[in-house]
Amino acid sequence: MYSAGFLLAALPYLTSALAGGKHKLAKRESTLIPSSCFDSTSSLTEYFNYNYPWGDTHNGAAIMKEAQSVIADSGTLTLNATYTGASDYAYDSGTVYAKQQFTIEASGGLDFSAEFIAPVATGTWPAFWLNGVNSWPPEIDIAEWKGSGDISFNTFNSSSEVEAKDVDYPSPPDFHKVLAELRDQDGSNVSINFYLDGALVTTQYASGLVGEPLNLIIDLQMEGSSGSPGPTGSECFPFLLKQRNFEADTDSSHVISIKNLEVIDKNP
Repeated sequence: MYSAGFLLAALPYLTSALAGGKHKLAKRESTLIPSSCFDSTSSLTEYFNYNYPWGDTHNGAAIMKEAQSVIADSGTLTLNATYTGASDYAYDSGTVYAKQQFTIEASGGLDFSAEFIAPVATGTWPAFWLNGVNSWPPEIDIAEWKGSGDISFNTFNSSSEVEAKDVDYPSPPDFHKVLAELRDQDGSNVSINFYLDGALVTTQYASGLVGEPLNLIIDLQMEGSSGSPGPTGSECFPFLLKQRNFEADTDSSHVISIKNLEVIDKNP
């Protein structure tokens, strides 16, 4: 046992050491959504709900239905867009959103990543995005495809204050990895580093995002911002989300696949 005098003498040094930046005990990162989340229907529904947080429609020509979101193979979630020609919503399609809400804490952050095969055809509008639970904005488009041949990375601070970056989406039949690193900058504002295939594409900033809860949404909307007319006919345009190795066996202009989707907690 140490004497009381020794402990009192050592206290200032212990306090100083623990307060020093290089001596801080940082929380180990943890996985909030694992790469096994699409292994089965039960694992899908453990981490995701069907449709949007607010309902079954959103700014496009598709109405979302649970039957359009299926596990076709272990590790793969398929969102099918089917043309129906209905006068109100011309497509039945699929969307899922994470059951957990995500918040950037002070001095913390979150990483969202996945690998995609994504369509670039006019009228197909898939996206991997975050939006505010309590209000819009905020919105962060981790990856969005709007029928132009590009992939888009966007941050909405208001309807008029928008940072957007469009870059060519190379070889759509191949997988490409996207990563968004969200980090607290000053206790209020958040930086977002957007990566494509391991290369930093752009850094954007979300105002007042620290402490604000976010929804994570993966959807296959149709027309809307991707232009019109969209594809018609009786065929389906599956949006496939995958966790394991996958080779598309259908026309890649109408297929989107995701593998290795993960959400990593970097908060203290």
